[in-house]
Amino acid sequence: MPKKPNNEDTDAALRRRAERHAKENPAKSAAPNSETDIRRMLHELEVHQIELEMQNAELRRARDDAETQRDLYTDLYDFAPVGYFTLAPDGIIRLVNLTGSLLVGVDRAKLAGRSFSLLLSPDLRADFKAFLERAFWEGSKQSIDTMITSGSAPPRIVNIKVLSSANGEECSAVVMDITERTQAEDQVMASEIRYRRLFEAAHDGVLLIDPETCKITDANPFMTKLLGYPREQLIGKELFEIGLLKDEAASREMFRNLKMDHEVRYEDLPLESEDGRHQEVEVVANLYQEGNHSVIQCNIRDITARKLAEDMSRRSGILFTSLIQQAPVGVYVVGADFRMQQVNPTAMAVFQSVDPLIGRDFSEIVRVLWPRRAADQIVRKFRHTLKTGEPYRSPAFSERRRDLGTKEFYEWQIQRVTLPDDEYGVVCFFENTTERVQAEAARLRMEVLSASNLKLKGQIVRRQAVEADLRSSRLEQSRLLKQSRRQEVRLRDLSHRLLHAQEDERKRISRELHDVIIQTLVGINVHMAALSSGAVTNPRSLQKKVESTHELVSKAVDIVHRFARELRPTMLEELGLIPTLQAFLKQFMEETGIRVRLKVFAGIEQSKDTVRTGLFRIAQEALTNVARHAKASQVEVNIRLVDGVIRMEIKDDGQGFDNTGTSTGKRKNRLGLLGMRERVEMIGGVFQVESAPGEPTVIRVELPGENGAKKKARKKG
Repeated sequence: MPKKPNNEDTDAALRRRAERHAKENPAKSAAPNSETDIRRMLHELEVHQIELEMQNAELRRARDDAETQRDLYTDLYDFAPVGYFTLAPDGIIRLVNLTGSLLVGVDRAKLAGRSFSLLLSPDLRADFKAFLERAFWEGSKQSIDTMITSGSAPPRIVNIKVLSSANGEECSAVVMDITERTQAEDQVMASEIRYRRLFEAAHDGVLLIDPETCKITDANPFMTKLLGYPREQLIGKELFEIGLLKDEAASREMFRNLKMDHEVRYEDLPLESEDGRHQEVEVVANLYQEGNHSVIQCNIRDITARKLAEDMSRRSGILFTSLIQQAPVGVYVVGADFRMQQVNPTAMAVFQSVDPLIGRDFSEIVRVLWPRRAADQIVRKFRHTLKTGEPYRSPAFSERRRDLGTKEFYEWQIQRVTLPDDEYGVVCFFENTTERVQAEAARLRMEVLSASNLKLKGQIVRRQAVEADLRSSRLEQSRLLKQSRRQEVRLRDLSHRLLHAQEDERKRISRELHDVIIQTLVGINVHMAALSSGAVTNPRSLQKKVESTHELVSKAVDIVHRFARELRPTMLEELGLIPTLQAFLKQFMEETGIRVRLKVFAGIEQSKDTVRTGLFRIAQEALTNVARHAKASQVEVNIRLVDGVIRMEIKDDGQGFDNTGTSTGKRKNRLGLLGMRERVEMIGGVFQVESAPGEPTVIRVELPGENGAKKKARKKG
């Protein structure tokens, strides 16, 4: 924005112009000769003053309108649906709107002065450079499709329209995201290819017919094979001309039915090929809209083999019945209507109390023989097999029969078969094992009695062993109780040290607030008082005092921001772990002079919030310890994913410390290590420290990633 003029400078300039004008026109500035001239002059001055005030008001309104229009233009420019870039002849970005920065995934402040070609895929940069040179050379609007691959945004396909300025010093580039449109065009093309492949590879004959002319417009390869005609002879003919319908009248009737019902089906339709071979086909014709015109599609299937199979099925029905009657075990068949169809002589003895049997609902038959609970279970198994085709073998089945009042044992299995009438049915094979089970039970009772004595002897031996184990378990219980008490004392000591650490941190924050922020605010207050008193007496020093006050305010804001980052960095939630670590390490290196190298795999941003927060806090605490105690010059921070486990390693080149636990006095003060260990274990991780006096210190943290957690859950399951 242009700088507003100073009122004092404007008044002085106007006064100098007036004095110069008076010297050049002495007649107009001569002293009045009479009182009338004085009054007229005063009146003219008042009128002139009013005119100046009105002009001043008009100028202010014009200025406000201009600022409003400028703000409106800025909003339209920034929030336009496309990206606007202003480029130099060498492709350097001079200006970019907000939509453009969001499109390329780079902050707008970082785009200015950067080459636009660096935002593109490397293999497309040379083409874009040639395109930009042509746009500046020809001076006309140019367009190109390319791909943007930089920044945090995913790769996007864009259309760039460029128009150079009249002086040829810059050009305006309009960048439009066409990713979805390009993908949609690719999908349409892929669907057309798939349709054509299905059409040509179908194992049914397919004809496409024009409803207006009733003539064939296309035929697939299988149709030419079915008829024996080449495709060129089929195109332009009607159905009766290729031997599909007997005459022209039948063909016309089919088209009339199609226009009424949009679908026609013919079964057992005779078809004669070019070589005179007769075959039976099934024809299904559909009328549908394809764009702005109608299309008839005829699917023609050769059913000659199916007819032969039906004849074979009728002959196999006789064989099926014969096999059932001669089977050595009980066999019966339940049809698709869930009624009894066939029973062999062996099975008839089981159903002797059921009359009638053949043609009766199977559910009623089962409920005559067995109690309701067992009968319902048998019916469910039969219906499930009939519906799904899944065979079933029953475990040992025993139940008391309702019709006879005796308990019987059976082994039975069922499976779904295709019956001679081409419908599904269920065949049951069973055997009455009552006598065999009773004999087996008697043998088992004898074995149980003979094994009872051995069991009693074994119980005596086990009882003596249990008593010995009980004595040893009491000793182990006493040992564990002592260990638990020692752990309780350690936990209480850790809790006290944590409370002291929290209190020390509160004292530090309070002391810094009192010593830094309050003093800064007092300085701001003093400067504001000086501004209030000195604004009138010494206006020239006003600017310096304002700048000094602004520096104090900026200092206070920076201090508050630093406190906020130390307490809870907002970048961690807004931008992620990697930007937050980079910002922290940059500040750490500036404050301590210690160099830090960071390696992080990109997938860490997909981890849970607790994992990312824990990793940041551990890195923060570890680097704080390095700055305070290690006397190091370089630190390496490495976060990687290994076999579904997130591993963080922090290594410095400092002086190290005794980590064996022998130096108890120093170990009590290592609250930072204890805090890090507690934080890692709280989120299910493992914490390790490797260090020795005069050696580098390495901190290792292992946390379960998403895949690791799933594998761990599967192992537990």
